[in-house]
Amino acid sequence: MTDAIWHESGGQGHRTILLLHGLGATAAVWIGVQQALEQRRVGRWIAPDLSGHGQSQWQPDYSVGQLAVELARLVSDSSELFIIGHSLGAYVGLALASGWFGVRVEGVLGVGPKINWPEADLQMTRELANRPVRLHATQDDAWARYRRISGLTPEIAADARWLSRGVVKVNEGWQLSQDPRTFTVAGAPFSTLASSANARVALARGEHDPMVLTEELRAHSKYVEEVKGAGHNAHVEKPESIVALLEQLTD
Repeated sequence: MTDAIWHESGGQGHRTILLLHGLGATAAVWIGVQQALEQRRVGRWIAPDLSGHGQSQWQPDYSVGQLAVELARLVSDSSELFIIGHSLGAYVGLALASGWFGVRVEGVLGVGPKINWPEADLQMTRELANRPVRLHATQDDAWARYRRISGLTPEIAADARWLSRGVVKVNEGWQLSQDPRTFTVAGAPFSTLASSANARVALARGEHDPMVLTEELRAHSKYVEEVKGAGHNAHVEKPESIVALLEQLTD
């Protein structure tokens, strides 16, 4: 159901931009992008917490398709729909662009998607998915853990607004809002999703992103850009550059 997905929206115009965060984060990572979208009057934006993250509900199972189904309901009435997806969000954006979920997508900008999944990486995500929820005695400990999982180090996200909804208070202490089982989405076939997208697709990575190489992105789109001076969270570090790339896609 749509009300299982927490989201916020802003901006205005006939165009809709769906902002999809990566695994372990929340929609708060889009604050800078949202501001740039509004300043440049690119259109209306919608930023959800993916299920199992932030303030959205936990689900029995997780997959790229399951996330796409939930989000399709959220944007079913949107016109001229574009998507900016970071990491996992790029996978889900491409799935929505396939047309299989009942929405029409004009374009997808995928930022920093991890494409190659060696067995060692998949084994690590399986272990993370099967771990019990970790409780922390102090709020500071929980926030430190959230920063490690999301990659939102103090150097790139000093303001606590970027971390909103990443940690929750429970009776026994503090824990991350992320359901550990969301790690089961890792390893989906990027090539299949990219080739199935019935939309314009552009891919980007931060210049110093260790998760994906520019050459890997070029195998899936002829529109590939590097964001200078940025790492894996290029949308947090260089939001104006990300919006400029989106504007190229909308032209």
